[in-house]
Amino acid sequence: MCYNRTNERIGVNTMSGSCPIDVISVCNADGTIRPLRFQLEDEEHQLLRINIQEVISVREIEHVGVEANIFLCRARVHDRDWKFELKYTFRSHSWCMLRRIH
Repeated sequence: MCYNRTNERIGVNTMSGSCPIDVISVCNADGTIRPLRFQLEDEEHQLLRINIQEVISVREIEHVGVEANIFLCRARVHDRDWKFELKYTFRSHSWCMLRRIH
């Protein structure tokens, strides 16, 4: 399960689905955003902090007037390489994990 900052249960598996997450990111001088680290709560209610090793690709999307960037990232979690898709929504300045890619 995923939990947001107010400890409300989101109701999706931490590794799939759209789940709000806390992200530390950097904004470069030209305005580009890059995620560095994120955290979420796992099924055992432990905070899982994930350092992003590489941003593989970034794509801009617009769906029903909502502009966002989708980041394909690589990270090492529990001694395994995982790939994640993270979404940053410009209007709400919010992050969510879309899915883990196997």
